[in-house]
Amino acid sequence: MTPDNPWLQSAQQLQQSAIRQWTQMLQASPTCAAPLPHLALPGGAGMAELFAKITGHQVKIDPSRLLGIQQAYVRELAELWNQGLQVSPPKDRRFASEAWASSPTAAFSAAAYLLNARTLMAMADAVDADPKTRARLHFAVQQWIDASAPSNFMAFNAEAQKKALDTHGESISRGIQNLLHDMQQGHVSMTDESAFEVGKNVATTEGQVVFENELFQLIQYKPLTAKVHERPFLLVPPCINKFYILDLQPDNSLIRYAVEQGMRTFVVSWRNPDASCAQKTWDNYIEDAVIKAISVTQDITGAADINALGFCVGGTMLGTALAVLAARGEHPVHSATFLTTFLDFSDTGVLDVFIDEAFVRFREMQFANGGLLPGRDLATTFCFLRPNDLVWNYVVGNYLKGETPPPFDLLYWNSDSTNLPGLYYAWYLRNTYLENRLCQPGAATVCGQKVDLSTLDMPVYIYGSREDHIVPIAGAYATTQHMPGPKRFVMGASGHIAGVINPASKGKRSHWIGRDNHFPADVNDWIASATEHPGSWWTDWSDWLKARAGKLIPAPKSYGNRRHKPIEPAPGRYVKAKA
Repeated sequence: MTPDNPWLQSAQQLQQSAIRQWTQMLQASPTCAAPLPHLALPGGAGMAELFAKITGHQVKIDPSRLLGIQQAYVRELAELWNQGLQVSPPKDRRFASEAWASSPTAAFSAAAYLLNARTLMAMADAVDADPKTRARLHFAVQQWIDASAPSNFMAFNAEAQKKALDTHGESISRGIQNLLHDMQQGHVSMTDESAFEVGKNVATTEGQVVFENELFQLIQYKPLTAKVHERPFLLVPPCINKFYILDLQPDNSLIRYAVEQGMRTFVVSWRNPDASCAQKTWDNYIEDAVIKAISVTQDITGAADINALGFCVGGTMLGTALAVLAARGEHPVHSATFLTTFLDFSDTGVLDVFIDEAFVRFREMQFANGGLLPGRDLATTFCFLRPNDLVWNYVVGNYLKGETPPPFDLLYWNSDSTNLPGLYYAWYLRNTYLENRLCQPGAATVCGQKVDLSTLDMPVYIYGSREDHIVPIAGAYATTQHMPGPKRFVMGASGHIAGVINPASKGKRSHWIGRDNHFPADVNDWIASATEHPGSWWTDWSDWLKARAGKLIPAPKSYGNRRHKPIEPAPGRYVKAKA
């Protein structure tokens, strides 16, 4: 899950080699008497050698497909060459400005780049290899293609050049200042980070920290209604990010929305691990954090059981904790909600390209004696899953054009990275992504108990985002195949974050609901029979949750209880600690 994966390092080291290969290919003029023989070496044996270095073993390219790719390349290059200075800029947002259209040279470079990119990807697709090898090759090639776009370089970016002329060089000066600033802070700025402060204009829902230990703080939120539902509600966010993705601004806060629905709301705020947490394990996070948070919530409210929600890795930990408790004969959670959560890791999408036995062993050896995985490593990895949107877009804007990205709360949160204990991370890699043990009854042992999801017969609400690249919709849906109790699956539009943080008041996007008790093995069969509904899934979920939240009672006037007294105002100090 991090960019220091050995095969990915090899791919990055081959960038210059790939450029040389393409330079040789571009030297094949379409007017040449024998273009195909000239292309044969770099297009065939040369590319096979390059791909072998990326994948780590020899690969073969289907000769007939290769010939077709070469012929198509020569034909399209001839057409492009014949158009000369009349080339229109391609329909690609990177080259959409008028500056590209008004510069024949820039338009030609953009069109040639896209032709080269299509041809290289076609060659990667023509490799005869197993699906995982092809996926890795496709990922590595796409990384190179995105990095080598002419828009990423001042020498070729017509829009940046025009801006430099129009501003008499001021944009270049600002770009250098932006670069120096980002080098100092250690990451590319995606937003104006000076515009936000946790607890001041993000994470502002009123509440108090009512419990803390070395792993987390538990926040209890102030009721916003005269009466609340009797059964309390606990949210478990992912510990690889900070909890306030669920509480950005008042109008897009899922936490505030839950409070407004009359839920007695509690949230886990994870500590940003430092050296004192270097020995913490997956078991520690399950026993001393998730299970402890459930227990404290019960203690404060006096409730026999609670409703709980897990988001992303928080959902994976919640499901694990519930299975551990069930193995002990304990059932403190009345209903569970899983948002973009893996419990079955059969289909992990693009993240699968990073995981194999060698990589997991490397991580296990690296963290055999403890230690921390730096938060910036994970953040960088997730950004390079969508590099044009989350890397090169800002490189061009910040450095080539000298622009300051506008304030955006979600991107501020995205840049606020967190560390992970290495032992926790290594266990997670092997037992989930590599060996998929959590969904196999008895295959994983956590806190001394065999994990068996089939023992979790409480009602569950399962949500997946249609365009999620972190937890693909099939991965989220797979939970339906392991939970034996009453369940509801809902699919929302958009991706991992925007699909979840879709306020009901905005009326944006859509969600899909299937037939009752209809959960075929293939998510595509479910989608085919589902009905689209306009707007956010939040209202459907809140109606579902209210039906399981118990009767309405007067809202409590104070926080905590005798054993768990208020410690400090929300959002607490844990969430403010930087990686």
